[in-house]
Amino acid sequence: MLELLHLTKRFHGIAAVEDVSFTARSGEITGYLGPNGSGKSTTMKMITGLMEATSGEIRFQGERIQHASIDYRQRMGYVPEEPHLYAHLSGLEYLIMVGQLRGLAAKPTAGRIDGLLRLFSLHPDRHVPISAYSKGMRQKVLLIAALLHNPALILLDEPFSGLDVATALVLRSLIQELAARGKVVLFSSHELETVERVCSHVVILHRGKVVADDSIEHLRTLMSAPTLEAIFSQLAVEQDTAAISRQVADLIEA
Repeated sequence: MLELLHLTKRFHGIAAVEDVSFTARSGEITGYLGPNGSGKSTTMKMITGLMEATSGEIRFQGERIQHASIDYRQRMGYVPEEPHLYAHLSGLEYLIMVGQLRGLAAKPTAGRIDGLLRLFSLHPDRHVPISAYSKGMRQKVLLIAALLHNPALILLDEPFSGLDVATALVLRSLIQELAARGKVVLFSSHELETVERVCSHVVILHRGKVVADDSIEHLRTLMSAPTLEAIFSQLAVEQDTAAISRQVADLIEA
């Protein structure tokens, strides 16, 4: 179980994330939603330990992550929103490096890497430098790297970015399979339809604050909204999208 308790992050006195509390449970896919600039990626970076919170606590399996730093990182897999890869390495070389940095046994890890490269259709390009990879191919490398050590906590920040339809379908099914096997999955995405299909629970952030923390089904009933998109629009979208669309169309036709 991952717990965020009154988490706050300020930059130059301005709160990017303010008093955020929620729980992501084992065996459940928790969707983490919000408009651009709402604090989603900042939250993710604090959960990974890449960024320190101004105040509040993060606990995994009941223990503060600051007190279990090495052990915690060994149990966490993270797919960041922006892919930062060593572009001069091939996909295979990068994944071998990740396995070595994590202290994984060489022989079984080599077999796991080979199998994952085949399943993600990267095996024919395993010796090609990452600099020549498409965005979708780079995203697949990030996914494999995040899962290579069989993590108990999986953090996915826009994991579908750049993926082709076939791989996106595989990833959607994979996320559900990992949760069914008892993993804690926190999934941030702008693709509300995908979130609605795979997540049973959502946390919606707006201007750094939690405005919803509930099951999608209960939110539908509570807000008399048929879809997650409608719920999201009510809670986190301040602009009149139809009016803006009309104005844009008017301008380009003028």
